[in-house]
Amino acid sequence: MQFDPKAYGPEVAAILALDGDGERLPPLVHVPPLAYVPPLAHVPPLAHVPPLVHAPRSSPDVKAALAVLARRKLLPEAALAGLYLYFSYWQEAHEIAQNISTPEGSYWHAIVHRQEPDAGNAGYWFHQVGAHAIFPALRELAAQIGVDFGPRWDPLAFIEMCERARRQPGSDTESMAIRTQRAEWQLLFDYCAAKKDRA
Repeated sequence: MQFDPKAYGPEVAAILALDGDGERLPPLVHVPPLAYVPPLAHVPPLAHVPPLVHAPRSSPDVKAALAVLARRKLLPEAALAGLYLYFSYWQEAHEIAQNISTPEGSYWHAIVHRQEPDAGNAGYWFHQVGAHAIFPALRELAAQIGVDFGPRWDPLAFIEMCERARRQPGSDTESMAIRTQRAEWQLLFDYCAAKKDRA
């Protein structure tokens, strides 16, 4: 999947542009947003030690922009939960997701608890999801990354993988889990953001 933040309108594209255009590698464990600090032009990056995952940059602009999207109902609630999660506003994502009685609400709820980390609670919410429409595409993208649980996507096996990866920082398992989690976020966000059009 080629993720295109502009497909969701200029407001969403502008918000995602604040941190990676929807390509940021999300942490396996909840990391609170950092206060936004612009990069220093005179300090060269450490090219030999690239960070695998970083806490999202945050600013009053991010939270204010998300609040405007919510108030103006520019996105379905499930997509809004995904945006809050993308910027690691864990509590806000949780509050929105737990009040959405759809497979998508349960899916975001499950991801929030997987990142908490609370594997049992995440598993409960994935059982509520059932076989989601993004699973076939996610299974294919995950297999390209090197994560293959068989002929169908298995969210419970992925929870277990994330649990192992958390205990192996810097490992191939962690890298694959993080990249798979990004693909999952992109697919689910796209599905939720486009759902208004499919209704």
